[in-house]
Amino acid sequence: QVQLVESGGGLVQAGGSLRLSCAASGNIFSINAMGWYRQAPGKQRELVTTITRGGSTNYADSVKGRFTISRDNAKNTVYLQMNSLKPEDTAVYYCNADILERVWPQANVNYWGQGTQVTVSS
Repeated sequence: QVQLVESGGGLVQAGGSLRLSCAASGNIFSINAMGWYRQAPGKQRELVTTITRGGSTNYADSVKGRFTISRDNAKNTVYLQMNSLKPEDTAVYYCNADILERVWPQANVNYWGQGTQVTVSS
């Protein structure tokens, strides 16, 4: 069993910055890809960014140049640095991770965090 817990959300003015964290805990053998998704009211959940265990990253076009994903494998934690925030970035941000658990039989399991609210005022 694994849990993902996000933190760092809040209210920020347009142009400001915010840093989100997501810590995985539980019976973890290894963590493969991790990522951040977001969902605004009335909209579908969308991919924001992903990062592989080796550090390769992908970003949605809407956040390129403004957001940066990083991870600390020793801490089982992924971060999202958000700069130059815009009102359209307002959403609930969800952490996601593909995890190989320390159980038998072993298999990759995809986990989601509970979400953290990010609100950007104009």
